[in-house]
Amino acid sequence: MFNNVWAESALFDFSVTPIADNVYSIVSPSFGLPTPENKGWNSNSHFVVTDKGVLLFDTGSSEIIGNEIKKAIKSVTKKPVRWVVNSHSHADHWLGNAGFTDTGAEIIASERAVRVMKEDGQGPVDAFSRMTKGATGTTHVKYPTLLLSQGEKRNIGGLDVEFILSNDAHSPGDILMWLPKQKILIGGDVLSSQWMPILTYHGNVPHLIETLYDVAKLNPEIVLTGHGNATSGKSIKRDADLVAGVWKRVKEGYGDNKKPAEIILTVSDELGTTYRPLYQNFDSEIKRYVELMYKSQQ
Repeated sequence: MFNNVWAESALFDFSVTPIADNVYSIVSPSFGLPTPENKGWNSNSHFVVTDKGVLLFDTGSSEIIGNEIKKAIKSVTKKPVRWVVNSHSHADHWLGNAGFTDTGAEIIASERAVRVMKEDGQGPVDAFSRMTKGATGTTHVKYPTLLLSQGEKRNIGGLDVEFILSNDAHSPGDILMWLPKQKILIGGDVLSSQWMPILTYHGNVPHLIETLYDVAKLNPEIVLTGHGNATSGKSIKRDADLVAGVWKRVKEGYGDNKKPAEIILTVSDELGTTYRPLYQNFDSEIKRYVELMYKSQQ
């Protein structure tokens, strides 16, 4: 899906980064697929310490990683993790759920995401074990228990939270979490920072563009992503403009019977000057963007 990037000095160190009052991130130094080097830890988790317990967003690629996340949280607070949100069905964001069964955590996800999780079953566990040469260990699959069919507002442990469904932008059933008082948006793989937005064949490009423009109107002060560093609301508009710009050119090129290779040259020439400095993977990812969008036109 994307190139693997791993900080040479990185350790399996689940350090906690304070973001705002009672809001924290655990950021993986790895971007890419699970490997023996990153031990499957390739995605971020974020958590909020509420009056009544911890609300955790995403649990990582394995039960081992889930337990490491739990240890990291305990370095900040003695309060138990009482709520877990799974942003979507990709296994690097939820296979750590089993690490939180001892606290009786309520696990929240969308109905569509859980349907895909159950269809995938044990497959991702076995795949990650092969990809990491066993580093992800034995993971017990723990599915979400509270399923959302639409966006909704809740008060969780005294914290006002709004769950926003992306209309399958990145994958079926993506959820974003908005903290209105803190003006923090947490978005799994719908949101990006130093990497280009992650497009998938089971996502929906027009819906991604629409969702990004919609959540940009919230004017978040802080944006927490599924991969990469914390960023600001400006990155959402940047991402929407990029994806919309590529989508427009692919549709035009397809309508003019151009081949993907021709469209790639056009996109790189017309958008590269603006966007290449803004993303670490522009040149390696733009080809995949065009090919994926082109195929969706057929």
